[in-house]
Amino acid sequence: MFETDLDAVPRFSIIVPVFRVQGFLRECMDSVLTQDHTDFELIAVDDCSPDRSGAILDEYAARDDRVQVLHLPENVGLGLARNAGLEKVRGDYVLFLDSDDTLVPGALSALAQRLDATEDPEILIFDYARTYWDGSARRNALAELLDESGAPAFSLAERPEILELLQIVWNKAYRRDFVEEHGFEFPVGYYEDAPWTFCTLITAARIAVLDRVCLHYRQRRQGGNILRTTSRKHFDVFDQYARVFAYLDAHPELSRWRPRMFRKMIDHYLTVLDDPGRLPHNAQAEFFHRAARDYRMRIPAGFVRPTGMAGGKYALLAKDAYPALAGLKVAGKVQRTVRKHAGKKVKQAKKKAMDLRYQALLRQPLDDKLAVYSAYWNRLPSCNPLAIYEKAKELAPDVHGVWVVKQHLADSGTIPEGFDYVVLNSPRYWEVMARAKYLVNNVNFADGVVKREGQVHLQTHHGTPLKSMGVDQKRYPAAAKGMSFRKLLARADRWDYSVSSNQHTTEQWERVYPCNFESVDAGYPRNDVYYRATAQDVLDIRERLGIAPGKTAVLYAPTMRDYQVGYVPRLDLEKISRELGEDFVLLVRTHYLHGKIAAHQELQERGALIDVSGHPVVEELCLAADALVTDYSSIMFDYANLDRPIINYADDWDTYVRSRGVTFDLLSGKPGDTPGVLATTEDELIEAFRSGRWDDERATELRAAFRARFCQWDDGNAAERVVRRVLLGQQTLPEPLPQDERTVAPSPRAAADIGLPGRRGACDDLGWDRRGRVRSRTPSQNLGTRATASHLRRSRTRCG
Repeated sequence: MFETDLDAVPRFSIIVPVFRVQGFLRECMDSVLTQDHTDFELIAVDDCSPDRSGAILDEYAARDDRVQVLHLPENVGLGLARNAGLEKVRGDYVLFLDSDDTLVPGALSALAQRLDATEDPEILIFDYARTYWDGSARRNALAELLDESGAPAFSLAERPEILELLQIVWNKAYRRDFVEEHGFEFPVGYYEDAPWTFCTLITAARIAVLDRVCLHYRQRRQGGNILRTTSRKHFDVFDQYARVFAYLDAHPELSRWRPRMFRKMIDHYLTVLDDPGRLPHNAQAEFFHRAARDYRMRIPAGFVRPTGMAGGKYALLAKDAYPALAGLKVAGKVQRTVRKHAGKKVKQAKKKAMDLRYQALLRQPLDDKLAVYSAYWNRLPSCNPLAIYEKAKELAPDVHGVWVVKQHLADSGTIPEGFDYVVLNSPRYWEVMARAKYLVNNVNFADGVVKREGQVHLQTHHGTPLKSMGVDQKRYPAAAKGMSFRKLLARADRWDYSVSSNQHTTEQWERVYPCNFESVDAGYPRNDVYYRATAQDVLDIRERLGIAPGKTAVLYAPTMRDYQVGYVPRLDLEKISRELGEDFVLLVRTHYLHGKIAAHQELQERGALIDVSGHPVVEELCLAADALVTDYSSIMFDYANLDRPIINYADDWDTYVRSRGVTFDLLSGKPGDTPGVLATTEDELIEAFRSGRWDDERATELRAAFRARFCQWDDGNAAERVVRRVLLGQQTLPEPLPQDERTVAPSPRAAADIGLPGRRGACDDLGWDRRGRVRSRTPSQNLGTRATASHLRRSRTRCG
């Protein structure tokens, strides 16, 4: 907790209005709270955000006294949300920060020093840079207007060119008593910055500038910007300039600024008209006539039009001659078409090269009762898509599911009986891809697949991200390896829905895939089995895998390394098996991109381990294992659902972080970050098992915190929530059960106890239901989660 004197007046009050920004909000908040200048208060206004932004703000307020959160009962928009924050400010100066933007390090120190040097002007203007999804940044093009040479502070009359800067509020610090004296506040509607910016600037007696980038203005690739929204709300601009001229009417001493404000108004109107994406097509003429009316009503005496093309547009407004302006726009469009001719020729060539049959199929009606499923680049049915497929057969039986598989799988006969499938790139493949209403995958479909209007793409993903993903990989060449991030985002642009199992994942996906999809916060469907499998299921799986009764099975599942080529063993598995002793058995599963390893086969023949790399259902392996040893694999997040010991063998953490990047510090040892015991050498790993630390009270406590954070929505009903939202179109979904009411599959040890003759009474004392699943527990029992079995259906689910 950062403690501060609540009675002291801070130097800065920073107002952050928040709405639908959970993917970017932490970065914004951290950019403020990690500033080296700490004399500030941060007032975050939750504008009734429908996502979990409000909860994120509460997290920050709970650990930092400088953060105050206002939760508005209804959505009021950016301007009124800022006003709500203004009612709470106590600082000498007020700053506004949009919740997807960030302060650069040292920004507040630079502002404080400049304010001292300029003797506290009413307004201090500082610079900003636009930042883009690809990591690039571009400084404000008019940065030269912030030249600090000359008088430390000045009036607008002395430097009127300041008005040419973008009319925004977040690149300025406003002295609070100046704001309060004049009663400045934000209006409702689009372009709310215009009246605030112009009225404060023409009123201020002393203005100063800071020639330094203090803020990064995020250029959202999609969404998050009214300038990219086609809407009649752009008509709000007329009301905003009406407010500017009403202010001039009320302050005759400021009349000298009428020509300037008139020029800014007309330029703004023309900007809206010239942007083809802002106004609906059938509203453009109406907007022009409204602009022409304002032109004639507010033109100052003696006004001189600008020269060139801009002056011609002014003249057309003066005459209310919309047809002539439309002609100018057509001419401009022709010029732009000529400039892009070469690029269009390339696109046309690509289009002609596409299969003509597929083109014909794309013109046929969609089949609302057809869904296409794929997993892991067209391997066998598995993972989240398989769980959704199975639940869809129950809840949406009229939707027929078809799987995409590779040719060799179809030839091998390994596809489970009863699955309808198509072979990748076969004629029927292109037919179902063109006509299916629903497309479900845990990776991306091929670039050649066209997203049709009306099709629904569901991206299920296949893990919780510890490692950096999406556009974050651009910072790590070992992870990117020549990846085209534009193509990556073009594929993600096809997503309509993205499945998430926890808030951490939701925030990561929304940030690193800056596309317009809806997050389905449902839990991972593939994890449902952990809450539905019985004691007999666990014992049956172990028998099929060849695990002898009474053995403690340790699943070793490492992930791949981007900085290495191929499989490089990180453990001497024969030594580990020998040192753990005869009571333990190792189940070894390599990453799916590596497949089976010949050395593991040899060790299996010698009885040192069981190689399960080729086992098709990883969930079965988790159910069979008493403990998991992994490094940074996402399997740990899924396995945590079972509430069984997790040991992280992290011998190359620093290298992994530098080469791939991570989303949190797995090795911090803090509750919520670390799932259990950490080992960085083979000897430490062996000692953890020999000493019992792998399953002691500390490990149990860490695991509980890890489960609370990363198994947030997994309760056995994730697939149902996904099917109801995506295939059935239901808006209201069943809420996840509280963690202490969830039923989890028993551990192998407990499952064996249930099956022993004469032990039923003892098992009942431990809280087992008749299906052999845990009803309740205490930390010392370490047999599973507490549960209220009545909340879940009792149908037995056999794994695989």
